[in-house]
Amino acid sequence: MTTDTTAVFDYFSQVDLPTPTLRDHEVQRLFAETFGVEVDLRALGSQQDQNFRVFRRGSAEPLGVLKLSNPVFSEAEIDMQDAAAATVAARSPHLRIPKLVEGPRGAMSAWWESSQGRIHARVIENIAGSTLNGSGYLSPAVVEGMGALSGAVSRSLADFTHPASGRVLQWDLRHAGRVIDTLLPTEPDAEVRAIVQSAADAARAALAPVQDTLPIQAGHFDVTDDNVLRADGALVPDAVIDFGDVCSSWRVGEIATTVSSVLHHDGASPEAALPAIRAFDRLRDLGDDEITALWPLVILRGAVLVLSGRAQVRLDDENAYATDGLDREFRILVQAASVPIPVITAATRSALGRPPASGPGWGAAPLLPAGRPVELDATTESPLNDAGAWLDAGTLDAAALEALDAGAAMVTVPAWRAQLTETTTPLPSTAATIPTGVTVWLAEPTTLAPGGTRRDGDDLVWASGRESVRITGVSDPASPTLPARTRLVLRRGLDGTFPPERVTPALAAAWREAAGDPGVAIGAPAPVPVADDSLARRHQVLAEVQEHYYAAPPRIERGWREHLIDVNGRVYLDMVNNVASIGHAHPHVVAAGSRQMHLLNTNSRFHYRAIADYADRIAATLPEGFDTVFFVNSGSEATDLAIRLAMAATGRPDIVAMREAYHGWTYASDAVSTSIADNPFALETRPEWVHTVDAANSYRGKHRGADAAAYAPEAVAVIDELAASGRPPAGMIAETYFGNAGGVALPDGYLTEVYAAIRRHGGLAIADEVQVGYGRLGEWFWGFQQQGAVPDIVAVAKSIGGGHPLGAVITRREIADRYRTQGYFFSSTGGSPVSAAIGMAVLDVIEREGLQENARVVGGHLKRRLEELGEKHDLIGTVHGSGLYLGVEFVRDRETLEPATAETAAICDRLLELGVIMQPTGDFQNVLKIKPPLVVTRASVDVFVDALDRVLTTGF
Repeated sequence: MTTDTTAVFDYFSQVDLPTPTLRDHEVQRLFAETFGVEVDLRALGSQQDQNFRVFRRGSAEPLGVLKLSNPVFSEAEIDMQDAAAATVAARSPHLRIPKLVEGPRGAMSAWWESSQGRIHARVIENIAGSTLNGSGYLSPAVVEGMGALSGAVSRSLADFTHPASGRVLQWDLRHAGRVIDTLLPTEPDAEVRAIVQSAADAARAALAPVQDTLPIQAGHFDVTDDNVLRADGALVPDAVIDFGDVCSSWRVGEIATTVSSVLHHDGASPEAALPAIRAFDRLRDLGDDEITALWPLVILRGAVLVLSGRAQVRLDDENAYATDGLDREFRILVQAASVPIPVITAATRSALGRPPASGPGWGAAPLLPAGRPVELDATTESPLNDAGAWLDAGTLDAAALEALDAGAAMVTVPAWRAQLTETTTPLPSTAATIPTGVTVWLAEPTTLAPGGTRRDGDDLVWASGRESVRITGVSDPASPTLPARTRLVLRRGLDGTFPPERVTPALAAAWREAAGDPGVAIGAPAPVPVADDSLARRHQVLAEVQEHYYAAPPRIERGWREHLIDVNGRVYLDMVNNVASIGHAHPHVVAAGSRQMHLLNTNSRFHYRAIADYADRIAATLPEGFDTVFFVNSGSEATDLAIRLAMAATGRPDIVAMREAYHGWTYASDAVSTSIADNPFALETRPEWVHTVDAANSYRGKHRGADAAAYAPEAVAVIDELAASGRPPAGMIAETYFGNAGGVALPDGYLTEVYAAIRRHGGLAIADEVQVGYGRLGEWFWGFQQQGAVPDIVAVAKSIGGGHPLGAVITRREIADRYRTQGYFFSSTGGSPVSAAIGMAVLDVIEREGLQENARVVGGHLKRRLEELGEKHDLIGTVHGSGLYLGVEFVRDRETLEPATAETAAICDRLLELGVIMQPTGDFQNVLKIKPPLVVTRASVDVFVDALDRVLTTGF
């Protein structure tokens, strides 16, 4: 390290910092003279320096990044930056940190005598990858990664010292108040001045009690989205650049600066930054005073960014970097101040595992006379919400008035408990589901306890001492007497500020801790939340291989039509659930199952009418000749039985199956399943009686486009060769529409040719319709109809039960009778009275509500919209499918078709955040499997496409 005693920079002695603006030709000349290399330049942005990416003349490979430091910075300060970078690189070797580039004349670092005076030039190693620049979405994993980088840098510099570390920068949050006081009077926009002043005043007041106790150390203090990089193909950043703001300051300022840079990104809110804070805390163990100071510092950072950026643009209107950042910087400030400091601080303490403070007790007389209220349950699992009643705006009023008529003096819905009832606009989905007010109905007009009252718009505000309550729904806001039999909502204030009507679960406990429970004011306290351990218990008691969707799944406890609803009352759009074929909780199916349960449910060996009626109904949907039905409980059982039927009917053991398919988990159905997504060793571990043919995928298979016609002759050749070798197959099983690949239609005529070949050698054609059958394809009720072919055996499940465990195998009598050679068949609950009643009810709904036609019309609209997205987003390789079995295939390159596997998983996670349930499929897990309930509406699929467009536009 240098012992240079040159005076260091003090921002307050030179507030205006014009950026160096050397012309390219001068830079190239000085570079060659000083460093002995001829270079090409590409300008990079900077607020107060001048930066270029440099290339050896004629080369496309970067030599490094040339930094022309603002001449106000001394040699000691530049030396400190390089020393700090070297320290972090040595102490955190898992991070990629740029070093000085060595040239033919040694390290590329020197002072230039330029047309604009003496300027320091140095070439820093070019770190491969990309920054998080812009305002695209940052996933929780990326945000956590930013916090981890910030923590690692802070830890590495914990004992770093340098003579220049005492310099005074405008970005040093210890001086944020002075910077604001200096720049605010010069800001010409009165509205901007007011916003900054209000936010900064609140932050400075919150910071004041702890600022003198905050730990100080050297730091980077600019580990932001602009200064971290992720390697090509990676999602999480692992590199830190630009040590230009190194100094000594409050340790917590490191993470405050990082957090601020998260807040301008798409969909970001203060709680979105919590993963970064947790990651930093794991490395640096934030103290209580640091946690108290964190969000005030984030706000102050936002205020400094706004004022400094606008001042820089006024000084240097050609500085595109500063100009482009103005909107982002303003969003940082607005978001940072969007949640009151006590609330977001309480949420941060909770996120870090610190004990919460107790919420404020009620400090005044009871607001209403004492009485025992009747409490309504408006949560997700409440019977009030059955049969879609949660969508009705009058559900709560009806229940409350019924309770009042039964003698209740007061009826309440508690604050701070998730509420689903009366979510009248379920889509697009919102995460703000926790009411902050207690809802009240009174049997008689009731006068409030003594206190000051005032009108605020249509609301009545009551106050006594430090307590205040806002009452919404009163007929006369000027009267202290509350009306009878009228819905009222009471919210409790925080220093005169009332919480929003609803908040997210992530902030609910923090809001409650800060604002208190309004229910205590009327003798109806909200219940204390109980920690949900159901996911942990699931992991403890279920086998590890019995997986669930998502790493952090919502706990789904209700479904209705195409909606799934979690325990927090959030409504999701279900775009993946072909099990709930006719929609969740269809009243006709619920009634049929319930009625039959009242009558009889037993095993299928008893004689009852429903099983015969249902067998007739399902056989009637198939071509003539399908006259015999077996009932089972699942698709795996159905395909297993179909294989056994073929073996029994032919007396042969060998089966031909298409590669990359999934047919089930039983012994036989798994044996013919060769999807490497389900079993990476599928092909190598098949039993000898399974023989595979190429997956007839016309998009990414061996034969593509028009050449896909070759798949059928090649499959026929395999069948012929088996027969010629003395092993004629018992049958050939295939999905009739390539569902596992994401809804890829088989080449025209494929099944016709293959079925003819298998029959020519005395075998049977098995159609696996588990995924695509039952009207889902829109144009065709069964997938084999799309091919113009007729199988010998049909296996179906999923859709036929509408969520009830039900499967069926349908064939001809002569084939079914041959099963006796294998013994007898019996399924205890396959075709049980309840299963049969539900199966018939599902067919009723499909027919009466025209769901096959809905699949055709809505599915056609959905596919057209998805194809339009494909014209806009290069990641979309193609859109597969028909009706409401579609697949969006993501590729990194439309020529090589490199699967975008990681991107697809990230897209699904982002869609979940936006309230859409979606999952990947295909051997490379790079296809969105789009198979919603058949009742899905045009409006709902538009919500899905809009959400997908947003994800592909703003990032994942």
